[in-house]
Amino acid sequence: MTNTIKKSSETGENAPQHRTRGRPKTRSDAAERQRIVRSARDLFLDVGYGGTTMDAVAARCGVSKRTLYQLFPAKTDLFRVMVADHRRSMLALPRPAGEDLPLPEALATIFRLDIDEIDNRDRLAFVRLVLADSDRFSEIGELIEQEGAEPARRLLADWLSAQQARGALRAFPADALARMLMDMIFSVLIKRFPGDRLLTVEERARHARLCLEVFLEGAAEKTV
Repeated sequence: MTNTIKKSSETGENAPQHRTRGRPKTRSDAAERQRIVRSARDLFLDVGYGGTTMDAVAARCGVSKRTLYQLFPAKTDLFRVMVADHRRSMLALPRPAGEDLPLPEALATIFRLDIDEIDNRDRLAFVRLVLADSDRFSEIGELIEQEGAEPARRLLADWLSAQQARGALRAFPADALARMLMDMIFSVLIKRFPGDRLLTVEERARHARLCLEVFLEGAAEKTV
């Protein structure tokens, strides 16, 4: 009896067997999605929206097409996430609870006027991609409105409404104020016209701060 038990133990017959299938998962789906978005964004910038295929994305990211399609069923789903990420690079909203900055500094922070040259070039590269391909691919404009412009206006309008509620701004329609501010500041930060001498990010930030001062002079609540 003793010898039998000893033999079984030595050969592992009594040991429980644990088998795993496939390669162990090393990243969460959220982490893998973010990694793919970062790599795919570089591909979009390299070859354009029209030149980017899901096969090329899978190859660039080092994932199987099956994994890619599980996380992003279509190229538009992938681009949608990129647009939402880009919106956050342009407008730092919502703000942390309890933040109490003076209005000029708060708006400068919201519009990320302190961004450095490298990050600014990165976000402008995405803007150029959108402008270059939006005429040929209607879905780009739709995604920009759905995930970029419209949520940005809504978030900014909500923030402006909160400032009105605490008596810091006059009671203009908040949505109109948000649209006005975005048109004013983004035209300074993004667009470049012939003969434009605002060449560096610092020069554009200084001019944008002047625009904010003019805006606030008209929109700030008047005190007697």
